[in-house]
Amino acid sequence: MLGTLVGLAMLVAACAVFIYYSLWTLVMPFVDSDHPLHTLFPPRVWAIRIPVILILLGSAVVGSFLSVVMIRSSRKKAAKAKAAASKKKA
Repeated sequence: MLGTLVGLAMLVAACAVFIYYSLWTLVMPFVDSDHPLHTLFPPRVWAIRIPVILILLGSAVVGSFLSVVMIRSSRKKAAKAKAAASKKKA
């Protein structure tokens, strides 16, 4: 039951972010610049900067994770090879 609630909360949050971003990027350019609705949204240049920053950050996290996994895997292989070599000598 908790997993369903968490999933629903994540779905609602994703929908809210999608609707907000879509309004910001697709509708607000056609609204007059002196309209009070513009106070609810940041400047339009951030509509590009935020996704670029998130993509770079996500790529860095994924790259770091893959690097750590590959380094640990190579260390395990080296340790196995060393143990096998020491068994052969003994």
